[in-house]
Amino acid sequence: MIEARHLRVLRTVAATGSFSAAARELGCTQPAVSQQMKALEASAGTALIVRTGRETRLTEAGEVLVRHATGILAGLTAAEEEMAAIAGLRAGRVRLVSFPSGSSTLVPTALAALRAAHPGTRVSLVEAEPPASAVMLREGDCDVALAFRYGGSAAEWDDLVVRPLLVDRLVGVVPEGHRLAGAGAGAGAGTRPGPGTGTGTAGRDGTGAGTVAIGELADEPWIAGCPRCRKQLVDACEESGFTPRIDFATDDYPAVIGLVAAGLGVAMLPELALEAVRPRGVRTLTVEPSVHREIVALTLPDLAKVPAVAATLDQLVLAAAR
Repeated sequence: MIEARHLRVLRTVAATGSFSAAARELGCTQPAVSQQMKALEASAGTALIVRTGRETRLTEAGEVLVRHATGILAGLTAAEEEMAAIAGLRAGRVRLVSFPSGSSTLVPTALAALRAAHPGTRVSLVEAEPPASAVMLREGDCDVALAFRYGGSAAEWDDLVVRPLLVDRLVGVVPEGHRLAGAGAGAGAGTRPGPGTGTGTAGRDGTGAGTVAIGELADEPWIAGCPRCRKQLVDACEESGFTPRIDFATDDYPAVIGLVAAGLGVAMLPELALEAVRPRGVRTLTVEPSVHREIVALTLPDLAKVPAVAATLDQLVLAAAR
């Protein structure tokens, strides 16, 4: 295999006309130049230089290699400069995938801060719900995945780097005129908890202080969310002794709010999702037993060492703490 350092020596020999002159140019000894030329000729499998007295001349093969060496070394220099820029966060790319409520709440704050600190770093965003987002990460289709789980097995992400962001509480959502509308936490979305340390508090407007047992909603029609959230809803209801009658299912949180506000059913939504929409015409309820989801940022162990990826993870943690 031809090494770049040998190409640099060959090009210097060709430019200066002798081993001794090349040695002075490169700041090394003449025997060192001779040794590197022998190694290069061994790699090439042919003679590259012919020595005639104190001078040298290139063979035909040597002329071909010198001609290509200029482009090769220029390309290597450019690559080294670009890698140095990435390592110094003067450049770089991060492919981020997130679930919708994370895209509208955590991601904008994190990416705005990242751009302000490192304007040369480019971030792209696509949306996917877990577990599909983790699959994308493992298959190399993204660099960072914003994901969530409901008390899942710790082994689900045991091959990934997991950065805890927050614990997101689910609240009941009912129409304003519902019989239980005055019993819950109020009309606002929950405040955001710190990174991985606790759960959301009651509604921002502070109206309402009691809690409602989920069993009190057993006879209601339900509007369910994404498949993972839908399964958690069914599990929570069945633990309380009933199976929910799901009339509508949609991944679109504004659609859930609209259906509830129209009196077509009740729902359970994460507080982070409520933060992303205007919950008009509905009231939120603090529901017992409480249900929470863990929100995290995921990446691969090797990717976690890339400065742009590490900076993105750090900004997501800070965004979750705001």
